[in-house]
Amino acid sequence: MFTGIIQAVGRIQHLTEGPGGDARLTVHAGGLGLDEVALGDSIAVNGVCLTVVEKGAEHFGVDVSRETFACTVGFAPGEAVNLEKALRLADHLGGHIVSGHVDGVGEVVRFEPVGAEAGGSWRLDIRAPHRLARFIAAKGSIAVNGVSLTVNRVHGEEFSINLIPHTLEHTMLKALQAGSRVNLEVDMLARYAERLLAYTNHTDKD
Repeated sequence: MFTGIIQAVGRIQHLTEGPGGDARLTVHAGGLGLDEVALGDSIAVNGVCLTVVEKGAEHFGVDVSRETFACTVGFAPGEAVNLEKALRLADHLGGHIVSGHVDGVGEVVRFEPVGAEAGGSWRLDIRAPHRLARFIAAKGSIAVNGVSLTVNRVHGEEFSINLIPHTLEHTMLKALQAGSRVNLEVDMLARYAERLLAYTNHTDKD
């Protein structure tokens, strides 16, 4: 489990293709401390929960399956990535509960500063896949490339987010532009509520 509070920005160093469409990624950890990271631990890379299978002083390796590549983005060599180590029971939950299981890929519609002042907040508008739109609510939580964010407005399949300067400085979201594709994970409470309602409606008809 994760919180969506990014701890460092790293970079994909190498991608080594394996059998059946799987691959080994080598990730430069940036400022992410790896001293307490052990083989088998989980690290969220752009919001995707991956298992550490190799570790060096400043890098770690993870295996990515063909299924993960099919439903996520952001793993090309040279690409900057948001990094977060798995949540410990004693840690503060500063964002929201993030599983690291990406629900789908959205597309940036608009990314522009709010107001005329330089160094202020930016507005980020994203179009979600149709099947995910029902899970996104105004003032609800969503993870974009692993970053815990609050939804300001929703209009159909598009939603708006306000990014404060701190978020822009400490994540790779500052590199987004119209047309960029991003990993989305909806609030898991919304997922479970939808499943509960669907199951209840189904059993009521039996």
